[in-house]
Amino acid sequence: MPRQRWAELSVISLFVLSAFPSPPPQCTNGHLMCAGCFIHLLADARLKEEQATCPNCRCEISKSLCCRNLAVEKAVSELPSECGFCMRQFPRSLPGETPERRMVTQCKYKRIGCPWQGPYHELTVHEAECTHPTKTGNELMEILDEMDQTHKREMQLYNSIFGLLSFEKIGYTEVQFRPYRTDDFITRLYYETPRFTVLNQTWVLKARVNDSERNPNLSCKRTLSFQLILKSKVSAPMECSFLLLKGPYDDVKINPVIYHFAFSNENNETEYMPLPIIDSVECNKLLAAKNINLRLFIFQIQK
Repeated sequence: MPRQRWAELSVISLFVLSAFPSPPPQCTNGHLMCAGCFIHLLADARLKEEQATCPNCRCEISKSLCCRNLAVEKAVSELPSECGFCMRQFPRSLPGETPERRMVTQCKYKRIGCPWQGPYHELTVHEAECTHPTKTGNELMEILDEMDQTHKREMQLYNSIFGLLSFEKIGYTEVQFRPYRTDDFITRLYYETPRFTVLNQTWVLKARVNDSERNPNLSCKRTLSFQLILKSKVSAPMECSFLLLKGPYDDVKINPVIYHFAFSNENNETEYMPLPIIDSVECNKLLAAKNINLRLFIFQIQK
């Protein structure tokens, strides 16, 4: 390939990589990929029970095999970054906050439901044209009712968690989901933790991908659901509230959701419940990891 063509492709690659904030990894042969594609490749390999490979040269890739390219990182850091609101370009190397972050602002009519946000220099024009001040009372009441409902749900979750913290019997632990395969003809990926003890009882957590659909690797949408199982024998039914949160060293985004179940010797496992991760990108982060590390809280309800 002509030297000029290589130079053009190198420039294009740098601009593509500059759109991603994470350092771009490279395989052992020097091929670069963005952090998002790298995580997606690792997640797909986990689902297909294969070794992840570089899309260019097919050499093995993993978090331990891939390395950073400081020259590329330096070049990317010097490229301008485009603001998502005003489309202007700013240097990345400015100290402190980036200009586009400082410029983003919200409409003064946000309190009555205006969702607009954008660069500061467009604020005056937007507020002069904002339709929310001219809406009828009925229209504003509908918007405010929806905002009140959202706030009410957030407060209910906050009060529920705050109430659980007042319980006498509270236990939590770090749990590690390890990947396994079923014995079916077409194997399916599932996760299970080693047995652990909370509230003087022995428990196990299981998790599955996309509700154990046949080929989750062919789906762009990735979800995880989990099941809590009581392994100990109890003398009386044990009513509990519990929730899973991210571990202390992970950056995955999980919304807190409280689940309830009454455990007994005859009914010792919950149904599979969705792990409330934000989206498929966050799910790929978990699947790409060697093990999934989360934190489990259990609150025993006293009668």
